[in-house]
Amino acid sequence: MIALEQYTTVSYKNKKIRKIKDKRKHKEALQAWMFIGVGFILFAVFMAYPLLKNIEMAFMDYSVNPNKPSTFIGLNNFKKAFLSSGVLGESDKFYLALRNTLLCALVTVPFQWFIGMMLAVAIESLSKGKMFYRFLLYIPVISDWLVVAILFKYIFQDTSGALVNSILLNLHIIKEPVMWLQNEWTANIVIWSLCIWKGIGWVMIMYTTALQDLPKDIYEAAEVDGATKKQSFWKITIPLLQSRTYFIITSLIIGAFNVLLQVMLITNGGPMGRTDVLLNYMYNKAFSSFDFGYAAALSVIMGIILIVISVFQKKITNNAKIEF
Repeated sequence: MIALEQYTTVSYKNKKIRKIKDKRKHKEALQAWMFIGVGFILFAVFMAYPLLKNIEMAFMDYSVNPNKPSTFIGLNNFKKAFLSSGVLGESDKFYLALRNTLLCALVTVPFQWFIGMMLAVAIESLSKGKMFYRFLLYIPVISDWLVVAILFKYIFQDTSGALVNSILLNLHIIKEPVMWLQNEWTANIVIWSLCIWKGIGWVMIMYTTALQDLPKDIYEAAEVDGATKKQSFWKITIPLLQSRTYFIITSLIIGAFNVLLQVMLITNGGPMGRTDVLLNYMYNKAFSSFDFGYAAALSVIMGIILIVISVFQKKITNNAKIEF
């Protein structure tokens, strides 16, 4: 009887402990969901649903008019982008926008990367004024797009009194003012120049933080061995910055594919749509032509391009055994 009573008491205590543990687990789970749930709801409403809705719209002749129902048209929107029709079909405009986007990445990414890296190294080697120069170079990054766009439109005006034309005329590089924003390639040069000018400061800051984390003893050992500053830079600094370089270049490429405000505020695609990029072309199709289905298809195509770039970059970093 005593043993039975002891067993009953222990069993009762174990049940009580399990109930307490269960209540504690439920309480912890509820607290966790209170934090996670808000983020999950925001993700579902503002990211997951728009993404799925956009993919659905890409396969439809989508109408925002409640009196005109949207119809499923399959791959027609994608065919419209890739297959030419007419004298200047939509595919020609798409390929032109894609070409300008690719050229923007090919031109701006190397310049931003190289100039930003060299400025970071040069400033880090200074004994005084580091914070001043970093702040000075970072101002374009935090400057408002509207302000800098007006600034660039002003200095690249077509008149001889504009800053760029005035300098080129005084240096006898040109004989007459250049119509910067009226020509396809010169207008693209203005857009690329703005991208480079605004992105150098970000690259500089990213490399500055990486340079400050580099081990100093390696440089001291190299100096003892008789290595010059140039040799230390190419043989030590560049390899040690490899992981940060991959990250920066990937970010710059994605940023180049997302160029929009530069085009909208400076040329708005002109002249005659020759400076359109993918995002600008997509925006005009959605909110000027109200061809939302085709615009959604363009966004899907652009998303696939960026995914391919990201996967390719990930393979490179994995092969290089880089740890971020």
